[in-house]
Amino acid sequence: MPPSLKYNTMERLSVRRPVDRIDFIAGLCRCKRVLDIGCLDETALIKRDTKDWLHGRIGSVAAKVIGVDNSASIPAEGLKTGPNSIIVRGDGTNPNPSQLHEMDVDQIVAGEFIEHIDEPLVFFRNLRRRFPGCELILSTPNGTSLANMLLGMIGREAQHPDHVHVFSYKVLNTLCLRAGFEDWEIIPYRFYATEMKLHSRGFTRFAASVAERVIRIGERFFPLLCFGYLVQARL
Repeated sequence: MPPSLKYNTMERLSVRRPVDRIDFIAGLCRCKRVLDIGCLDETALIKRDTKDWLHGRIGSVAAKVIGVDNSASIPAEGLKTGPNSIIVRGDGTNPNPSQLHEMDVDQIVAGEFIEHIDEPLVFFRNLRRRFPGCELILSTPNGTSLANMLLGMIGREAQHPDHVHVFSYKVLNTLCLRAGFEDWEIIPYRFYATEMKLHSRGFTRFAASVAERVIRIGERFFPLLCFGYLVQARL
C-alpha cells in the first residue's frame, strides 16, 4: 500500500521511475492462468501481430488466457488468439465466472480499460466480490502527463473517443481505498507512440520516435508526469 496520503495540495508524493507497460504486465502473467478484461481494442488492432499487442504478449508467456470483451466483432464461439488464448464476448465490468470454463484465475489484467467505463469503482468492487484474494494489474493513462501538457501548449488534446474519465495518482489511490483492496502499488509507465509510428512513414514516423525519446527523458526526472499508471493490487 502507498504511504498514507493526507491529500493536501502541496503534499509531496514519492513515485518510482516509470516502467515499460507491456513488459511489466506480461512479466506478471508468466506461467499463470489469466483473465484479460477489455482486451480487444478495435482501434489498435494494427498492433495485433506485433510485440506491442498486450493480449498477444500475455498469451505468449501465460499458461492460459481467457479474454472478456463486449465487442460485437467477437463471434459467439469466441475469438481464438493463440494456442492457449481466446477472447469471448461478455461484460468486462462484471465478468461471469461461467465464461472461464472452470479456470482458476491467478492473475486479472485490465489494460487501458477503466477510463472507458461508466463506474470504475463498481468495477473494482465487482472484481473483489467475484475473485477475492486474486492479483489484479491494470493500466490507465495519466490525466496530468507531460505529453498532455505539451499538446495543450499547442492547442491540442489526445483522447480516445470512448474515454469518459481521466485519472491521477491520488485519484487511483482513492479508488483503491474505497474498493477495499487489501494491498496495492501505483506504478508509473512510460510514454509510447506505438500506434502513431505504425500508422506513419518517413518524417512523421521519425518525429514520433524523437518525441517519444524526449518525453521519456522528462518522465524519468518527473515521474508524476508519466504517460500513465499501473495499479498492482490484491483483491
